[in-house]
Amino acid sequence: MSALVMEFDDDRAPCVRVRVKECKRGEADFVELTMKPGEARLTAGVFGTAPLYLVAETDVLHASWDLTELRQYLRPDRLVPGVVARTLTRQHRYTSETLFEDVHRLTERASVAFTSSGLAVHYPEPAAHVLEPRTLRPGVDPLTVFDTLLTEVVREAPTAVGCVGVELSGGADSGNVALAVSAARFHETHSFGLLMSGSLGALQRERRRALIEHCNLRDTAVSAIEHPPFAPSGVRALGKPHDPAGAFYQEAFDVIREQAAARSCEVMFTGTGGDEANAHHSRTEAELPAPEPPRWLGGKAKRALAEVNDNLAPIPVLPVPALMAFGLHNPGFLRAGVWPVSPLAHPRIVRFMEQLPHEHKRGKALFRERIRRAGLPEEVAAPAEPENFLGVLEAGLRSYGLPVLDDMLSESVLVDLGYVDPKALAQARRDADAAPVIPDLLCDVLALEVGLRSLM
Repeated sequence: MSALVMEFDDDRAPCVRVRVKECKRGEADFVELTMKPGEARLTAGVFGTAPLYLVAETDVLHASWDLTELRQYLRPDRLVPGVVARTLTRQHRYTSETLFEDVHRLTERASVAFTSSGLAVHYPEPAAHVLEPRTLRPGVDPLTVFDTLLTEVVREAPTAVGCVGVELSGGADSGNVALAVSAARFHETHSFGLLMSGSLGALQRERRRALIEHCNLRDTAVSAIEHPPFAPSGVRALGKPHDPAGAFYQEAFDVIREQAAARSCEVMFTGTGGDEANAHHSRTEAELPAPEPPRWLGGKAKRALAEVNDNLAPIPVLPVPALMAFGLHNPGFLRAGVWPVSPLAHPRIVRFMEQLPHEHKRGKALFRERIRRAGLPEEVAAPAEPENFLGVLEAGLRSYGLPVLDDMLSESVLVDLGYVDPKALAQARRDADAAPVIPDLLCDVLALEVGLRSLM
């Protein structure tokens, strides 16, 4: 699914350039390695499909999209305080920094130079964006333009045998992607979805059924409540090495990825980027007020909160939340041998949506109208009660997370390093039993603790 292009320059300064890029998505999606005497340089394209992690030794540069492959260089006792503080307070930022002092992330359009002096990160200039919506020309139907663009982007996906998958939650984002995948007419198309339980789950099933029949998909559904965070069969409970900053719902999505690989899907289309494409925001220097930190935050993490906005990557081409989501979810797909594609976060879609008047984005109006025009019922286009993972998160915390918390109270990496206050954490544990809902920020501290342990 990837093409390796090598160029040799044998001039006065001999140079070897190796470019790894996806087959059909153009020059924008690549990682380029350039080597010349005394220097190795890595440069990324705009997509950021998967993060590339880098570790520099004396004369060797190690790189992998899978953090666990660099496990021997990860030191849980040498963490970056600012990144830990971001993780524990859910103030994530897009930057070359990672949790580990000696590990760097190659962000979009950035480059790193490795020389005898070490590793130097070079950020690009901020990406240019459309700052204000534009007025549509008379007679232009934005839905037709959007439909054409989205279908073109989907058709560019790199597949040799035409077997693809689409994540289908039943919402407007994944529904629009599914319509485009259906129109692209791949040889074989599967859909995969995490099903909620209860009344929300029943409505979700009906929406998915309508889309599956309309798009002629071969469906695989997974019960999310059977694979909540910290479930016994999941990567966290089993102690398998994994990224401590991984997604809350890694256990459930791991099952989806396994199912996609078992059905020989080469590509998985996701709805990532839909929320950001429809966001009504201004690109200014204004900052959101900082959230109240959790009471169990330790002194070291509290002091590091002042660093939360330090060393950020410049404004990227794609929305920052989409790039952050890629870092959480896409390494798992690659590990399963499936290439993830998020059409709604494609640069052409991003630019089109930036220019679109607000009335077409408010409440995802354009997305919902496209579903209606396809002939699907109103409850699919605009559900009264969309699905969410809060119930799954609560179930995982109460059934499996609290025992992890009990274990943390006796032995903890984060407590020993000063990032978590043990007395406040113990009080949170006592309060949890009687609380109708466990504070979801406990999931952040538990996931980070378990993840760090898995790498020790």
